[in-house]
Amino acid sequence: MVPEVPEDLRRPLVRQLAESDAPRHYWHMGDDDGRAWLFESVEGDGEHWAVRQVEVGADRAARRYWWRHLHDGQGFLTDQPLEIWELTEITPAAFEAVWEAAG
Repeated sequence: MVPEVPEDLRRPLVRQLAESDAPRHYWHMGDDDGRAWLFESVEGDGEHWAVRQVEVGADRAARRYWWRHLHDGQGFLTDQPLEIWELTEITPAAFEAVWEAAG
């Protein structure tokens, strides 16, 4: 188990990854209840770390998470590396369309 990083340390780490020149990858995952998660990831230490995330509920309400908004009462930006074998890669345009619509 990875120890939890306090928010005051996590925010600058996520921001540093988000503002880096590292290549981006975009992912999608859904479940049988109609919920979906979309991620923008950056590789670091051989793993994919989410720097932006959109959660879409079964009711189609969408919530966005990134370094400026790590969490709220309904969810949070994942703090673990993404398990990309469980995800479907999508285009940057597809991710951006959902990100903007959720804004």
